[in-house]
Amino acid sequence: MKSNLDMKVVEGFGDEWSRFDQSTLSQAEHMEILVEHFHIFPWHTLPKGAVGFDVGCGSGRWAKLVAPRVGKLHCIDPSRAALDIAKNNLSKIANCEFHLAGVDNLPLENNSADFGYALGVLHHIPDTADGIKICVSKLKQSAPFLLYLYYKFDNRPLWFYLIWYVTEPVRFLISRLPYSLRYLLSQIIAIFVYFPFAQCSLLLEKLGFNVDSFPLSAYRNRSFYVMRTDALDRFGTKLEKRFTKKEIQNMMEDAGLERISFSDSAPYWCAIGYKK
Repeated sequence: MKSNLDMKVVEGFGDEWSRFDQSTLSQAEHMEILVEHFHIFPWHTLPKGAVGFDVGCGSGRWAKLVAPRVGKLHCIDPSRAALDIAKNNLSKIANCEFHLAGVDNLPLENNSADFGYALGVLHHIPDTADGIKICVSKLKQSAPFLLYLYYKFDNRPLWFYLIWYVTEPVRFLISRLPYSLRYLLSQIIAIFVYFPFAQCSLLLEKLGFNVDSFPLSAYRNRSFYVMRTDALDRFGTKLEKRFTKKEIQNMMEDAGLERISFSDSAPYWCAIGYKK
């Protein structure tokens, strides 16, 4: 069976998490980022001692805050480098179990998990729809699955989409350079694009303007460390796909999820669904 992984992407994320292991991220900012992604997650419905999975756990940044709230968390990543970092970051948390595996060979029994999530992961694999189906197959009936995929700016004005369209060839070219150059150029972009735009949107907001549609305004209250991490993620990753809200809903429904709902705030599109 053909692998649903791009090994260049896997290696790239191993390098990314080696440079940005998130260990210096403040607890407050870490929690803010978690809340942004998990505020639609139905914590109250989980059974006592719930067992779940984190697909593409990377540095363990989600698991660090999720694991203390559940019985057991399976942390799964195809990058050995990333998994080693996650083990180190989560060394004081006893209920995490680590697996070196991709989405196409998740080491879990079908219909066994009380919940699962894949945040910022499945848009980096060749077949996103199939990846969602495999994740859902591991869930028990009615178990929730939280998903975050990059969006196609379908809730943004045309000019916002055009800015992305112009920058996409730049990302395409940078992402195919040797890693040292990818890293260097991404950090230059963080300094001269992410940081100025974030600061400008912060100033405009303080002056009373609505900056929700301002490019990179989501970073106005974020540390430069987060900007540097995300610039490398955005411009250094070879395979990146984007989806409309409707496309995401269709893939989730086709995978066997129902009662699907979307977050009405950034980051878009975070969605929750429950296995039929």
